[in-house]
Amino acid sequence: MPENHVVSMKVWGDYACFTRPELKVERMSYPIMTPSAARGVLDAILFKKKTDPTSGELVPAFHWHIRRITALKPWWLNGKAPDRPQLASVRRNEVQGKIPPRTVMGWMKEPGTAEPYLVDSAGRESAGGQNRTQRNTLLLQNVAYRIDASVHMDGFDAQDPPIKYREMFVRRVEKGQCFHRPYLGCREFACDFAPVDGTEQPMDWSEGLGLMLYDIRYGPNGENRPGFFTASLIKGTLHCDTVDGGLNGEAPVKIHGWEGER
Repeated sequence: MPENHVVSMKVWGDYACFTRPELKVERMSYPIMTPSAARGVLDAILFKKKTDPTSGELVPAFHWHIRRITALKPWWLNGKAPDRPQLASVRRNEVQGKIPPRTVMGWMKEPGTAEPYLVDSAGRESAGGQNRTQRNTLLLQNVAYRIDASVHMDGFDAQDPPIKYREMFVRRVEKGQCFHRPYLGCREFACDFAPVDGTEQPMDWSEGLGLMLYDIRYGPNGENRPGFFTASLIKGTLHCDTVDGGLNGEAPVKIHGWEGER
């Protein structure tokens, strides 16, 4: 796909956590934003559904195809930006479980049977303390990224071309509009966003990162299939385009776990 079909934006925040799925109990972040997290940021700014003429169901009108993610030097640190993202360890109280939907439906039919789900910072012997747990999180701090992506559509007509959504996205980024506040991996790590203005400086960081989560395909009946790719950073840029090659001559990335699927 030509580069003039690519939209770009920058995001930044004080903290980020792109959780490794193999270390989910004690959270540990990947060293850079994952393509799925980048897609979530773009969806927060522009996402639209349309009616499928065949099934009559609401389906996404398009989806974001992440081409590359670039780690930027945090400019707000006044020249004291580190060469690589810095890690920080924090301990947080997290909700241990969730209320089953069937239980909620029962409460709606008979409100008198509803019971509070208490979560507080008391000891484990209290009613609230039994519903939360303390977990350690190894997160990133003072991060900034440039996201380059394109609009992908399975099919479109003259009244609904990809350029329509690209222009809508650019206008919304320039105005600071979003459907919900975008975040960096975890909802509590909200981020700011703005158009790329040319002053951004990529980190001088090249490293092989091994297998990294690309995205998750959500299927019916909870049949979710994660996809992974071999991640490699060249001068701060993570090439994650599955269709076209990278700016440094990389081949399109191959997704492991989605073989044989469209």
